[in-house]
Amino acid sequence: MAEEKLRTNQKLQGITSSVQNDINDTDYSDGDILVLFIFAFHYHCRQLKRDVTQIHPLITEIYSMPSPEEMSKVDGDTLPSSQVENAQGYNSRNPLLHDLDGLTLYEKKCVLINREIDAQGMGKYQWYIWGLCGFGYLLDLLWAQAFGLVLGPLKQELGFGNDESGNISTSFNAGLTAGAFVWGFLADIIGRRWAFNLTCLISSIFGLCLGASNNYTTFLVLTAFVGFGVGGNIPIDTTITLEFIPQNKRFLLACLSVFQPIGVVLCSAIAFGFIPVYACSPNFSEPNPLVSCKNAEAGERCCSRGDNMGWRYLLFTIGGITLAVFILRFFVFNFRETPKYLIYRGRDSQAIETLQHMAQVNKKQCGLTLELFESLQADDSSLGSGNSATPALGAGTKQLNMAWSQKAKLELSRYKMLFSSPKMTRLTVLVWLTYIMDYWGFTVAGFYLPSILALKNGAASVSLKSTYAAYIYTYAPGIVGVLLGATLYRIPAIGRKWTMVLSAALMGISIILFSTVDTRAKNEGLFTMEYFFQSMFNAVLYGWTPEAFPAPIRGTACGIAGFWGRLFGIVSPLIAQHLYGRTGENGQGDVNSVLYLAGGVMLGCVITTALLPNDMMESKDERS
Repeated sequence: MAEEKLRTNQKLQGITSSVQNDINDTDYSDGDILVLFIFAFHYHCRQLKRDVTQIHPLITEIYSMPSPEEMSKVDGDTLPSSQVENAQGYNSRNPLLHDLDGLTLYEKKCVLINREIDAQGMGKYQWYIWGLCGFGYLLDLLWAQAFGLVLGPLKQELGFGNDESGNISTSFNAGLTAGAFVWGFLADIIGRRWAFNLTCLISSIFGLCLGASNNYTTFLVLTAFVGFGVGGNIPIDTTITLEFIPQNKRFLLACLSVFQPIGVVLCSAIAFGFIPVYACSPNFSEPNPLVSCKNAEAGERCCSRGDNMGWRYLLFTIGGITLAVFILRFFVFNFRETPKYLIYRGRDSQAIETLQHMAQVNKKQCGLTLELFESLQADDSSLGSGNSATPALGAGTKQLNMAWSQKAKLELSRYKMLFSSPKMTRLTVLVWLTYIMDYWGFTVAGFYLPSILALKNGAASVSLKSTYAAYIYTYAPGIVGVLLGATLYRIPAIGRKWTMVLSAALMGISIILFSTVDTRAKNEGLFTMEYFFQSMFNAVLYGWTPEAFPAPIRGTACGIAGFWGRLFGIVSPLIAQHLYGRTGENGQGDVNSVLYLAGGVMLGCVITTALLPNDMMESKDERS
């Protein structure tokens, strides 16, 4: 027995030497040497006619391995043995590859992209993306706030009444509605990159023209076009950010909303510098304000353009800021298309190029290769068969070479994802209802509250300059609201769902209570409270929405949600202006009814967010 073991050991040593000689002739990496050694050792062991498996467990494992010829058969398709050996060897030592069973080809590629981004971490490229997308959020509220702040002086100069005041918000929201719908769809069709840049370009061009308006109709038309550009910002920016940041940094999606109160505070600060200084006197908040020259009789002193340039200077400045953001996005930063968009369009090589570019900026190594994607395509079960179009997403060149009819069918299959199961249908409908009520509430509040605060403070003998200064420090706590929302977002016991339920309830209550107070301290206190919880709620809602939907439909899903919200943002000011046009206390508009309208509808978000599916609120799916 001892002699037999000795002879077997000698043969094994001979095999080892033979394998070593085979490998020494070529320059291989350490990883390749290990893989080749195992396969060569396996081959030579098969030549032995003895049971060498008794000597060492490692030999048992190697001896039981299939031959290279057997390994070349993958689900009925025969590949060259060398290709299979390379793929199997690579897979065995690549940390990106594990737990991919049961996924479609597209989902496998998404998982690998997420793992590659996770491996690179939150590098400079991601911070650039986060900052530039944050500017989109800033512009959204910069413009929305501007229309609320210019309403008083604009109405005084152009001569329209309270019963027409809601037309500005309606025009802006009409543009926002079209923008959210169009840009959301385009982001999934032409790509995130074009939508990312064109939204800013369009809003900057029409925004710069807005300050030159000489009549109300022109102002409303230009406002709608500004809204069309701005409307695509949030759905596109959240989608882009989600698809570039590591999974353990997704709370930064909620933190994007910190740019919104910054935009509001910035707008308020600019308005404070211009409107009280360059306004007609007596101004719109004072007793017996100067009438518009359009409504004045011959020889009567009136509010003219030259005496009321403050609101124009504000809009010119915001238009300039918007143009500066476009220049940063298009000319300064080299933004690449997101890998997940490229994957589901079948452009695998470009997706790898984007990841390599990102790694270069981050000074890291990219571990994902095109060869790895191609090796995944050897599994035809991931590509689907027959008439099933959805699994063909991400099929690389196979997808690119599909007939137009198949591509159209594949495109339509994406939209069915919104209602692919009862739970997905429930999620989609509740998200739509939440956006509808949220936009209804904050559109009315955001547009009318600045004017209402000015009127309430005017009744309390507070000057217009003091009121515009108050806008700065009452909106500033919204920054803290966003950060608090992002913090609660990460606490498992509270999470996204209950953060939204709590903040929606407190926002609605604060708007309703605002109708009952009459002193400066109470006015500004509840004004601050309303915006604090509005910022907190929207931070979580906007950050979570793209997480809830799969990448092929993500831009569309966010765009449609924004579309429904913006659509009802058109209707709500029309109802509010009807209420505001009625005579209330001190001959002013019916302020309290406007506040009840905004606060009451906002409380509906408490119900819709409470009914959202728990497992789709807090889950961390690597495929997203």
